[in-house]
Amino acid sequence: MTHHEIEYKTLLSQEEFQKIEKQLLHVEPVSQTNYYFDTEDFALKGHKMSLRIRTYSDRAELTLKIPQDVGNLEYNQALSLGTAASTIDSLQFPDGEIKSIISQHIPIENLNLLGHLTTVRREIPTKIGLMALDCNTYAGRKDYELELEVTEAQKGKADFEAFLQANQIKFKYAKSKVARFSATLAK
Repeated sequence: MTHHEIEYKTLLSQEEFQKIEKQLLHVEPVSQTNYYFDTEDFALKGHKMSLRIRTYSDRAELTLKIPQDVGNLEYNQALSLGTAASTIDSLQFPDGEIKSIISQHIPIENLNLLGHLTTVRREIPTKIGLMALDCNTYAGRKDYELELEVTEAQKGKADFEAFLQANQIKFKYAKSKVARFSATLAK
């Protein structure tokens, strides 16, 4: 499955996170863990791609993201938890469109597991888009972010900025989760 993802995000202080969390207490939090993959010399990143397996309590998915002029082109492949676990352990990726795309750029056997990031997310559809409030834990760190996934870039950006202003949240640039995670790796 392919999906064009357009999202806006900001990092939050713990206080800002708690403020928004109070508005979303009716939303059941979901835990998800992202396992990130690249080569030793970050060849995927060099091709402006990121690869992850995301696991939930009952399912998993393999995702390849490729930046576009606006947003990302996201390729998703559903996986069972068993297939996800064996892929993470063996680095033998399942056949499919994602493996095909990667193989056009790098030898798939050169991929390594970089590590993982766990998110506790409260996600809810709103009139301005799909909102996600995240508490992320990785490499001994914790950060907080607010994301808004939209279908129309300009309107979505204006709506996101208006939401931040209405909640007295100052925008703080948030790199992608994989970029924040990767920054913690030894150089």
